[in-house]
Amino acid sequence: MDVKDETAFEAMCNEVRRRIFEAAIPKHVVSNIEAMLDIIAGKRQGAPLGFAVRSSAWGEDSEFSFAGQYESVLNVPRKAILQAYRRVIAGAYTPEAWRYRLHRGYRESEMAMAVGCQLMVEAEVSGAMYTYAPLSLEQEAMVISAAWGLGPAVVGGLAESDTFVLDRLPPHSVISTESGRKVSKMVMKQDGGTAWVDVAQNLQDEPCLSAEYIQKLAQAAIMIERYYRRPQDVEWAFDGKGNLYILQSRPLNVKPNQPERHRLYIDHASLSAQVLFSGQGTVVQGGVASGKVYVAQGDDDLKDFPYGAILVARYTSPKYSRIMRKARGILTDVGSATGHMATLAREYRVPTVVDTGVATKVLKTGDEVTLDAIQNVVYEGTVKELSQFEITQEDVFEESFEYRTLRRVLKKINPLNLVDPHSESFKAARCRTFHDITRFVHEKAVERLIDLSENYRKQHDKTPKRLEFVIPLGLVIIDIEKGTSSPDRARSVTLEQIESTPMKALLGGLLESGMWETNPVAVDLGSLMSSFTRTFSSSLAGPEDVGRNLAVISNHYMNLHLRLGYHFNMLDAYIGDSLNDNYIYFRFLGGVSNVARRSRRARFIAEVMECFDFLVEIHGDLVVGRIKKMSKERMVSRMKVLGGLIGYTRQLDISMINEERIDLHLSDFMQKIQTLTEVSDDAPMCELRPKDADSDPGR
Repeated sequence: MDVKDETAFEAMCNEVRRRIFEAAIPKHVVSNIEAMLDIIAGKRQGAPLGFAVRSSAWGEDSEFSFAGQYESVLNVPRKAILQAYRRVIAGAYTPEAWRYRLHRGYRESEMAMAVGCQLMVEAEVSGAMYTYAPLSLEQEAMVISAAWGLGPAVVGGLAESDTFVLDRLPPHSVISTESGRKVSKMVMKQDGGTAWVDVAQNLQDEPCLSAEYIQKLAQAAIMIERYYRRPQDVEWAFDGKGNLYILQSRPLNVKPNQPERHRLYIDHASLSAQVLFSGQGTVVQGGVASGKVYVAQGDDDLKDFPYGAILVARYTSPKYSRIMRKARGILTDVGSATGHMATLAREYRVPTVVDTGVATKVLKTGDEVTLDAIQNVVYEGTVKELSQFEITQEDVFEESFEYRTLRRVLKKINPLNLVDPHSESFKAARCRTFHDITRFVHEKAVERLIDLSENYRKQHDKTPKRLEFVIPLGLVIIDIEKGTSSPDRARSVTLEQIESTPMKALLGGLLESGMWETNPVAVDLGSLMSSFTRTFSSSLAGPEDVGRNLAVISNHYMNLHLRLGYHFNMLDAYIGDSLNDNYIYFRFLGGVSNVARRSRRARFIAEVMECFDFLVEIHGDLVVGRIKKMSKERMVSRMKVLGGLIGYTRQLDISMINEERIDLHLSDFMQKIQTLTEVSDDAPMCELRPKDADSDPGR
């Protein structure tokens, strides 16, 4: 047929549509539709059902938008769903839609129409939003069109609307407002379908969006744009309770008129911008982000994280997922590109660089920066040209068929729901993805390994070796694999013969720091009486509770149980060349003095460990610290810190007579450990408290 013959072409379209309307819908399709309607009706508990029955054709809203070409039917009651389904299918063969496909080179074999059914939103106000206004690229703005009632009044151009132009950068200030006279609006009819009604006189000239609604909409739209890495055309609605609904989002084709000139424009802007640091760390998620820095020292800081900021933190944590919707970018000093937070950053599509080593040293809260997580550069100030280039470049892998297929598969693999192992919801039954299963198995395996290591002596009978050391630890070592270089039949081992990386670092820190005190400590009457109540008789204890301090070691592993007087230390660690395998688990308990002094010492230990990136828990005088996924060099330095800490705190509780002693000892310890151990090039994240020159911690 000659498609240029308008009469013949239109007759063919009408014939195809007639056959669709008269055809029987396959029984299995009808039964599946009815089954889903039953499920939805059950969830709605008798509330009336109204659906938007919408087209979802192959290729729609991709390179070509097909905007307004296919049919949608609004507020369809349950009894009319099947007829609306036919209407949408037949809508693919209207003369307008068919010609649109022909003009853009679509073959008829590529035509496939799916039909989406969405519950209607009883919209108080609705409309459309472009995340990049159709202005020159140098003018960074978004534009919102809004009207009272349902959205077709705006997207179909059927009524007057309001127009708001906003700044793309937070806090998305309103640049201009143009209010139309909105005399009528489209609403849902009770028995199905839509109708036009008059707008109340006092609302006809009033802007239909409040400042709060504008902010909600701007933040949601920018988040969608960041995810798809393309400017978006977003259809939306607010209901009468102020809830925002995103009805649809399609790519908004924004491209520079002269790509090569635009690329030179970008290169010039990059060269003229001040580089704060470059090439540091590992890019986890590519992209460009501009905004103010927010440095988070701990989990409590996340409560105040401002929308649109760039998170800067010492270490990575899956707990950052709570602010990823608000964050424009993430930078950390330490961390792994294969860790849990990295996975979440990719899921949320937040530009992220980890393991920079310098982020918290160079950046401070309030700094305005641009993070280029494509070239791995952090610039001072806002470099708008970089953001423009990222969302206007032509080649985007995310728009390919392969990516869309992979994304569907990854929905069953990648999302992480089991974030906090201490949460009551951290259960096998809550696993929803393969990532959840892996995380759950990993955490439970670690718990089991720690339990096994604590009971190693009960289950194995290897020839132990006594450690010959200048400090009287009374330590016995069991070498399970390449942990020492001493002969197999030797009954002792020296420091020089220790090959275990964590054990050598721990002993080195204890020795090099000079923290081990040999002078007797003055004990007051209260502490003396407390020690009497804490003394137990070896005759009343089992053989597993009395005897040698024990370490089970290999070349990269160490499990240590060390009792020094009334102080109990437990260390389980693996330090090797693979960053993802490295971890340290540390536990400290006990003391000779009363519970108040022991608790102060516990807080002192916790503060020191937090300064060196440990995640710490305190329960009375029990301190538990964990750290993982750092480089071998950094893990060795942390182990040396623990060695110094064990020596420093051996009799420290006796001197903890008041709260001020915590700060005094923290300052004293940090100065000594930084001077006498090899950690000076990896400064801790906390600031040293000033100490009075005449003060003495009184150890």
